[in-house]
Amino acid sequence: MIPAREALERLRDGNRRFASGIRTHDVLASQARLTSLVDGQAPFAIILGCSDSRVPAEIVFDQGLGDLFVIRVAGNIVAASQVGSVEFAAEQFHTRLVVVLGHTQCGAITATINQLQQPGDHRSPNLRSIVDLIRPSVEGLLATDLRHDRAALVHHAGRANIRASVDQLRHGSEILEQLIQTEGLLVVGAEYALETGMVDFLDGVQEPEGNA
Repeated sequence: MIPAREALERLRDGNRRFASGIRTHDVLASQARLTSLVDGQAPFAIILGCSDSRVPAEIVFDQGLGDLFVIRVAGNIVAASQVGSVEFAAEQFHTRLVVVLGHTQCGAITATINQLQQPGDHRSPNLRSIVDLIRPSVEGLLATDLRHDRAALVHHAGRANIRASVDQLRHGSEILEQLIQTEGLLVVGAEYALETGMVDFLDGVQEPEGNA
């Protein structure tokens, strides 16, 4: 088992390599690596990320097969299935780091802002369910001066949504809460910049309450 802090440094180092144009993992895994993963896996980090095609976690963190347990959904939202997936990986593989990975210029964020500013009934119920989960992170910002600055509004809304997802994972699951308190599980938020390729780990990167 890799401690949370060590796993976090691996991700940081991998992202620095990616942003610098250095890739250490082959695009195609070797036969030996494929064979080694047939009977099991031990991912060192769980990534709950957005489905955006420009933000594949394994690539932006320069990791290979078997390194990351990746859950992707538009807007990096946290619904029951995402919580269950995180719980599964944390318990089954003893993975001690969870990263909620959002990104700049997120389409799910802009869709939510558009829906709140110009309400309509044209969206499918399925898409509306995503918007409804992002809505609480955006509504308060629309009551501030940010509503007059579209770019700043999208930026702050994206980060607020990441933090909301982190908070939900930390406090919305008895299993994860217990792992945080006793087993050193760390849940952090991060934002990938489409413009630079760099991942910014947001404030709230705290020491785990148990052993790291």
